[in-house]
Amino acid sequence: MDLLGVLQLDELAHGLANLNMFPYFDMAHYIVSVMSLREQPGALEVSRVSPLACWFSSMLFCFGGAVLSGVMLAEPPIAPLSNSTSVLLASIIWYLVFYCPMDLVYCCAALLPLRLVLSGMKEVTRTWKVLGGVTQAHSKYKDGLLVMIAIGWAKGAGGGLISNFEQLVRGVWKPETNELLKMTYPTKITLIGAVLFALQQTHYLPLQKHHLMLIYTVFTVGNKTRMMLTGASTSPFAALESALHKTLFSGYSPYAALTGEVKKASIDHGRTNKAMSSKTPKDSSESQAAGNRSSGSPVKRKNELLKAKEESEATNSKKSN
Repeated sequence: MDLLGVLQLDELAHGLANLNMFPYFDMAHYIVSVMSLREQPGALEVSRVSPLACWFSSMLFCFGGAVLSGVMLAEPPIAPLSNSTSVLLASIIWYLVFYCPMDLVYCCAALLPLRLVLSGMKEVTRTWKVLGGVTQAHSKYKDGLLVMIAIGWAKGAGGGLISNFEQLVRGVWKPETNELLKMTYPTKITLIGAVLFALQQTHYLPLQKHHLMLIYTVFTVGNKTRMMLTGASTSPFAALESALHKTLFSGYSPYAALTGEVKKASIDHGRTNKAMSSKTPKDSSESQAAGNRSSGSPVKRKNELLKAKEESEATNSKKSN
């Protein structure tokens, strides 16, 4: 790319492309992933009750992308766990984050300056994961653009895409948190990266690979740093997403009026049932009291008749005497 050459960034792009992820960048990825698990509601309780379930959830956070992409490519899903060194490193980090005495490791890693560095290093690994997934799919499906996008997306954001399965491991079921229903920022930015790298692999995007790696990495790291410093949680593409959604996917529905009428009828029916239920105890008590009175009247009349009969018999016996 001529612009990067003019800015003398071509050497930086080559250096970034030749950067080795193990062990430091992988370690940062494991630390941030396990810390993200620990900050999930109920994760600490699970770590005390079932350390095995907590460890397995941590491995899904760390290697979820490789597991999901392996399943999609009909490869053994446990193949990522065959790298004993990586699994051992991730397991050590899991133990220190959850069980370190005085919680020193988590407290230190949670400090903002150190967490900024770790999160930035994790974003660097995202670039390699997305590119690795796209390259792996391209080696098997030369013209499968959608396949390359899907595998790159899965490998870069697999931990989020299989979050429902990971929650089941911890005994939690929240289908409304499905990433396909409500995408988080990491899932969105990974999808964008997968599209860009897939277009570059199929020569639809006139960029060299190392130049695209540099541009994408600088954007993700810079934007992640900005979001952490400002405390923002919205995507930088929120305005564009809203405009596209309103333009393409929120047109007039012919069933809108019918839906509104049904909703109004159900609300009115619910209010009627609520009013009836509030009146029911009083009405039932009144009906019960009336029933008691009606049921008590024949008994009283029978007693009166028996008493009158006894009085008449007593009068007759006196007369006969």
